[in-house]
Amino acid sequence: MTIFSVLQLLLGLSFFLYGMHVMSGNLEKIAGGRLETLLKKMTARPLAGLLLGVIVTLAIQSSSAVTVMLVGLVNSGIMNFAQTIYIIFGANIGTTLTAWILSLSGIEGSNIWIQLLKPEHFSPLLAFLGILLLMVSKSSRRRSIGSVLLGFAILMYGMEFMKEAVSPLAEMPAFSNLMVQFANPLLGVLAGALITALIQSSSASVGILQALSLTGGVTYSMAIPLVMGQNIGTCITAIISCIGASANARRVATVHLSINVLGTAVCLALYTGANAIFHFGFGSRPVSPVSIAVIHSLFNIAITVILLPFTKGLIRLSALMVKDRKNTGAGNVPKLLDERLLFSPSVAVQACEGVTEKMGSIAEQTVREAIEVVRRYDKKVGAGIEEHEVELDRLEDQLGSYLVKLSSKALSTEDSRKISRMLHAIGDFERLGDHGVNLLKVSREMEEKKISFSAEAAEEIDVLSAAIREILSLTMQAFRENDVERAKNVEPLEQVIDRLTTTIRDHHIRRLQSGDCTIEMGFILSDLLTNFERISDHCSNLAVAVIEIAHNSFDTHKYLRGVKYGNAAFDRVYSRYAAQFQLKK
Repeated sequence: MTIFSVLQLLLGLSFFLYGMHVMSGNLEKIAGGRLETLLKKMTARPLAGLLLGVIVTLAIQSSSAVTVMLVGLVNSGIMNFAQTIYIIFGANIGTTLTAWILSLSGIEGSNIWIQLLKPEHFSPLLAFLGILLLMVSKSSRRRSIGSVLLGFAILMYGMEFMKEAVSPLAEMPAFSNLMVQFANPLLGVLAGALITALIQSSSASVGILQALSLTGGVTYSMAIPLVMGQNIGTCITAIISCIGASANARRVATVHLSINVLGTAVCLALYTGANAIFHFGFGSRPVSPVSIAVIHSLFNIAITVILLPFTKGLIRLSALMVKDRKNTGAGNVPKLLDERLLFSPSVAVQACEGVTEKMGSIAEQTVREAIEVVRRYDKKVGAGIEEHEVELDRLEDQLGSYLVKLSSKALSTEDSRKISRMLHAIGDFERLGDHGVNLLKVSREMEEKKISFSAEAAEEIDVLSAAIREILSLTMQAFRENDVERAKNVEPLEQVIDRLTTTIRDHHIRRLQSGDCTIEMGFILSDLLTNFERISDHCSNLAVAVIEIAHNSFDTHKYLRGVKYGNAAFDRVYSRYAAQFQLKK
């Protein structure tokens, strides 16, 4: 084996890892919202969690990526630690699919249909179809499918390069002597773990082993410990990712490692013990790529069957290995937007939607409480309003920065739209909180000066307040449900609110002229009406974002010009709200 063979092996490994990366990223883009829906349905029931782990790993073709995702979800408080164990068991089983696909390279036969099953024969067709989809199709989904096909072809040709690179080893006595050393179970486990930890991909290390098996120099007694070690080595990615995470998030990586180490210890002890008693004849036989896929699958299924009944014990073990911090501080508080989730963009989008909805709920609550405080000042409620406003500022800063990072990732068209909608919304939510605080200041000034509105003005403000509560409820429901039809009702109501504020100002001037009101109350009323008007404007912005982004565009002024003039549907809704919120003449 020459230096050129080593370089070819490195080239093959690079192609393999790159192809796996392209496949994984684009499969996740295709899964998109469906992956989010699956993650929402995570459950503590063993079978459901196990199946979910298998499905998600099949969808993104990486058990390491699934575990890193789980670390991020637990660290964000979206999931609890106990839910992750069954998913990890399922991920271990789901990741064995790659070995089965790679085992096709070992198929032998002269029949043309048998030959077409060999990856080196059907991969060119997939690559050609993939490049056609990428070059011709304008659909984001079809382009992602094309990328998956190209990634698969690159992966399989990486496997072919590795096979060619290691083929000279069959004639080298030194290679045979080295492989004999791995017949020692402990040494084989250690070697498998170290190689997998180095390249951070169990699929790649299994692929290398399958390529080596084609030389005829790898026996069952060597392959079994190596496969077991590879399962341990794949835990390194999750262990690295959990650095700096909360205690529960670190326990996810710890329980993943514990499952694979304990499973290896039990299975290795059973295998070596049974071999010592029954002297298995297959131990010295050469192993094939298909046999390695069988070993890989049986081992992970055996781990699941053996350890699944002891999940409570695994939870206690992880709690012993990772202690809670004695000083409750920032490290123990769930991080709403975990950086680890950026490796799984569709899941990160789901987390951002949760935080955005939280912002919306806080903003709505702030404005509603502020309206009540205007009617009847309450110092305790006022303190809560100010706390809400500080929380909204914090969430806007965190979410805005996170969404900018997320928008640079490979995203599906649907996820891109969701990010655009959130980026437009968070500023409006924050400003709603500001106007809530402004209303509080108006109420506080009136309380300190011991002044109040006249009966007529108070009655008019009650009508306007009811309209503000209606537009707030309508907007938030439309935003949460992404309901375009409901969002279309917001702008007519906003116009009604504008008309109400203008009329109330006119009535105030009339009362001022007749001596029924004072200039001082006029300033307070002006502040109140301005803030009510701004609240309805921000509701209008949120509704337009829902409507325009659903149509893959965003031009607020163009939409508002088009909807207000000569639009019969708009006029009907406007008339309905105008009749509902009427002032006394």
